[in-house]
Amino acid sequence: MQQNDSITSRRKKEHLELCLTDEVSFNNKTNGFEKYDFLHYAITEVDINKITFETKFLNKKISYPFLISCMTGGVDVSESINAKLSVAANELNIALGVGSQRQALENKSFHHTYKIIRRNAPGIPILGNIGAAQIAEMSERSRLKSGKSFDTVQYLVDLVEADGMVIHLNPAQELMQPEGDILQKGLLKSITKLVKNLKVPLFVKEVGSGISKFAAKKLLDAGITGIDVAGAGGTSWTGVEILRNKGSATNEFWDWGLPTSYCIKEIFRLKKKYKFTLVGSGGINSGVEAAKAIALGADIVASARIILQELNKNGAEGVVKLVNKWFDTVRKIMYLTGSNSLQELRKNKIVEKGSLY
Repeated sequence: MQQNDSITSRRKKEHLELCLTDEVSFNNKTNGFEKYDFLHYAITEVDINKITFETKFLNKKISYPFLISCMTGGVDVSESINAKLSVAANELNIALGVGSQRQALENKSFHHTYKIIRRNAPGIPILGNIGAAQIAEMSERSRLKSGKSFDTVQYLVDLVEADGMVIHLNPAQELMQPEGDILQKGLLKSITKLVKNLKVPLFVKEVGSGISKFAAKKLLDAGITGIDVAGAGGTSWTGVEILRNKGSATNEFWDWGLPTSYCIKEIFRLKKKYKFTLVGSGGINSGVEAAKAIALGADIVASARIILQELNKNGAEGVVKLVNKWFDTVRKIMYLTGSNSLQELRKNKIVEKGSLY
């Protein structure tokens, strides 16, 4: 157990170090937002000073439809990062995701790196986090029949006093890891059972390869509450693993995945049949991209690496300024597109650039 803990913690530290650089960006694939433009509305009557971004998420009101996406925990440096992120999220009154809690199952050495979040941010929505491989493993060991295995996931929820739980899907990343968990047999069945037994809403997210409409439908049929597309165009987690193992940036799987804009647009179509929260993430690095994600159908926008880099440069104060700046841009875009509300911004306010010429 101690050996596993050492491997997990070391891997987390290496991930953080790599994500502080831009070396892990996609090489030739983008998030696709540059292919869209807003429809300018010359006779706008929007009162820009009355625009509000207040949104309900996990039964709590947040000031911006923004989530600081899952990053870290389970290694010494994580406590400082999570402490600063939670201070920023608390000041902004936005949601915050916890990094993978897999290490927390191995021993209690780094539980404090997760618990600091709720201590610093008592009122915001917090999302716990565990990997698909760990959920599938429960089914593979046939422990789900008794229901006791759900106690493990609920334990992780309680550890961070989370309002919701995320299962992160990362088959491409695991495939690139020499020590990766690539067996996911029984995953959907496990998710279906977990939904029924967990005391908080269950979300599913990718980590940079995106979720297709077909996969999203299967997940919604399983009963999940929300989908975070985490599409291609931001951090390449296959790239992270390739670099960790001294591989080449020309590896054919570096740019694997579906662009973020495509995933949002396709999964939004499922809103006609299913009620769920759609989170748009994957290379969202500006207010314009955040606005485009919302216009394409996202309920909530999320970012990770650019937030981590800003935190490293300018601390919690820098993160607060960055997010405020982004939504000042979103506010101006709403004014120029004649959108009084976020709901109106999602109604035919964006178009593929090809149709403009």
